Amino acid sequence: MARKNSIIQEFLSHRTVTEELIQKIDEKHLDYKPTETSMSAKELAVHILDSFYKFALTAKEGNAGAFKQKAEVPDTSLADLAKTYTEKTNQLLESFTDDELEREIDLTTTFGMKVTAEQLIQFAIGHEIHHKGNLFVYVREMGHTDLPLYVKIR
Repeated sequence: MARKNSIIQEFLSHRTVTEELIQKIDEKHLDYKPTETSMSAKELAVHILDSFYKFALTAKEGNAGAFKQKAEVPDTSLADLAKTYTEKTNQLLESFTDDELEREIDLTTTFGMKVTAEQLIQFAIGHEIHHKGNLFVYVREMGHTDLPLYVKIR
């Protein structure tokens, strides 16, 4: 139980900041790219949100099937999408048992290794941190200077 709570706290300490950054992306900047080969601001935000959910779902289900699902992006604001993804990801994380967190998952065809569910969730947190850094650059280049600290301790 303590492990699960620690994972949730770490997830939310980063996701809260990710959501704050996403809220700064105006509709006129959804297609913004810092370079020609970069994801657009919208693509990056959806990638961050959807990827973490898929990592968590893979950890819960014990197989890589979730990675094959296409991201569902309803016609809503990015801020609303972030809130929805955060709620459903948090609910999924809340549902884990200690046994599920310790279960080994064979991801050799996807990532070339076997990992425990807990390791996969930690990978997801690192993935979000990485792309959150990208998001900081995007919103700075959109002209925002009042930015949050990279993490919110709850």
